[in-house]
Amino acid sequence: MIPWVLLDTAQIPGDGGELRLKKRGAEFSIMLGNNELMNSRLSGSEEALAKLSCLRLRDRERPQILIGGLGMGFTLRAALTELGSEAQVTVAELLPAVVAWARGPMAEVFGDSLTDPRVRIFEGDVGRLIRSSRSAYDAILLDVDNGPEGLTRKDNDRLYDLPGLSSARTALTPGGVLAVWSSAPNRAFTGRLRQVGFGVDEVGVRANGTRGGARHTIWIAAKQRSSPAPQAQS
Repeated sequence: MIPWVLLDTAQIPGDGGELRLKKRGAEFSIMLGNNELMNSRLSGSEEALAKLSCLRLRDRERPQILIGGLGMGFTLRAALTELGSEAQVTVAELLPAVVAWARGPMAEVFGDSLTDPRVRIFEGDVGRLIRSSRSAYDAILLDVDNGPEGLTRKDNDRLYDLPGLSSARTALTPGGVLAVWSSAPNRAFTGRLRQVGFGVDEVGVRANGTRGGARHTIWIAAKQRSSPAPQAQS
């Protein structure tokens, strides 16, 4: 068995712990403590996050997409495959080290996705972009935690509570989509999405796509075109 080699570490702001980038042969892994956040062999559910979202945007000529979390680029690459040449994709990544890994040791995994003219990398908090935007994005795709709660840092809870979801709804265009990846279902989160005025589809997907693997959950939450968002309670 080929041993794992530690390539680099990165500290998450706000005492969120330490990310570790590891490699074994051609396989990469990003770890937080004992949790494997992502593995280069398992991309199916992250790709589904992009594909399911882009299906809702087929009638949009110049869709504007915001992806929260660069990770290993699975969602970004799948979105670029699905979107036309007029699309614009902003990827918000909190940790500069993760962007450096994408351009350095994992460059072969990312291919030419980071130099695609449709792509802009924002090194910062995706929540800040969401809260400062109004009708700016046709889709917001979030894959920054293992589910709708702050795993990598506590501040991420603000993405998934009622005020955070209300901000996401405000940042979307009419009929726009908020898509959230999770390692497991969460009935309370589904309820919060509906409470702030989203129409919600909860989709089960496999970690390795058609080849199986662990079961993951994706919420596809559509901003209703006609009804205003209810007042979110903090």
